[in-house]
Amino acid sequence: MRSVSPVAVLRTQGVARLLGSSLLGRIPSTAIGLLLILRVRDLGGSYAVGGLAAGAFSLGLAASSPLLGRAVDTRGQTRVLQLGAWVSALALVALALLPDSAPAAAVTVLAFVCGAAHPPLSACMRTLWGSVLPDADARHAAFALEASAQELCFIFGPLLLVSAVAVHDPSAALVLSAAILLAGTLAFVATTASREWRGVVHADGAVRARALDAAGVRTLLVVGAGMGCSFGAIEVGIAASAEAAGSRGAIGILLAVWGVGSIIGGVWAARHGAPADRAARIVTLLLVLAACDALLLAAGPLWALGLALTLCGAAIAPLFTIVYSLAGDLATGGTVTEVFTWLGTGLSAGVAAGAAVAGVLVEGPMGPSGGFVVAAVMVAGAGLAARVRVRTLAFSTI
Repeated sequence: MRSVSPVAVLRTQGVARLLGSSLLGRIPSTAIGLLLILRVRDLGGSYAVGGLAAGAFSLGLAASSPLLGRAVDTRGQTRVLQLGAWVSALALVALALLPDSAPAAAVTVLAFVCGAAHPPLSACMRTLWGSVLPDADARHAAFALEASAQELCFIFGPLLLVSAVAVHDPSAALVLSAAILLAGTLAFVATTASREWRGVVHADGAVRARALDAAGVRTLLVVGAGMGCSFGAIEVGIAASAEAAGSRGAIGILLAVWGVGSIIGGVWAARHGAPADRAARIVTLLLVLAACDALLLAAGPLWALGLALTLCGAAIAPLFTIVYSLAGDLATGGTVTEVFTWLGTGLSAGVAAGAAVAGVLVEGPMGPSGGFVVAAVMVAGAGLAARVRVRTLAFSTI
């Protein structure tokens, strides 16, 4: 397939503004869980309550995303994103203004509301690639570029909101998060591409199909959930490895180099163009990622673990590039945004499940390696599932 430069994609009219505003609005979501824990501690609450609040945010996000995606497909992006951004931002401000005597229930409810209303910017951005970039090779480069750029959000978001602000004042970090969320969302919906986008609907306004009606979408949901399990498990394994080595401060560095590996892989994917058979490439990359995750078991010292994590990360952005590219093609009429939100929900659920299982194994005789075992097994399982169901990926060639 023809290679399209990421620079050429960014120079396409409107792309830089769309991608930049979308990424800006996504930054708070990379740190809100940590901010909620710090805010609860600031209010005098326990880590258990903080974890409950962070879990409530994630639960609200996972439960409502497909509903918001379906609303976007039916009514367009503008109103849904604007309303979601304002409600979510106000919930963050309310959390910042809670008095020291605030009950745990108030924190939990506000955290849930914040997650449930959170605007699905990433799904809306991916939906727009089809209309902004009609060329398939340019879209592949755009998906790869976005996957790499999103890793930067996961690296710098916590650094900005947690390390630089929340350590000193969690309330200020929550207010700043609300401002960033609003600024990014409002800038995104002000673009012509977002404002004018409409889904495919019946004459009576009803969406023609359900997102999960497409068998290929269900296959990609399994793939996303398996990848999410590996991410959650690896995060636990990283934390346990650093603590076992007596170097908690290395956790952030290890997470960062993992993200750097993904950025490198995304740039490579963008520069080399879309594969002729995307379904086969997904299976191959999943099995490669499983093998790389297995290497973490033999990493030994933290510097070696960092090198292995960089290698693992290199397969992540290319995988997401093809998964999202296929998802847009497989979505049945009028469900494209909902499809992308379902993939996000599957990924989030996988992260939670992987972290939970890895946590149990890490506490047992397996130690830190338990997290890496879970990661390798779950990605390998996703690869085998994709291989068995490869025929459902009907748009596997371009």
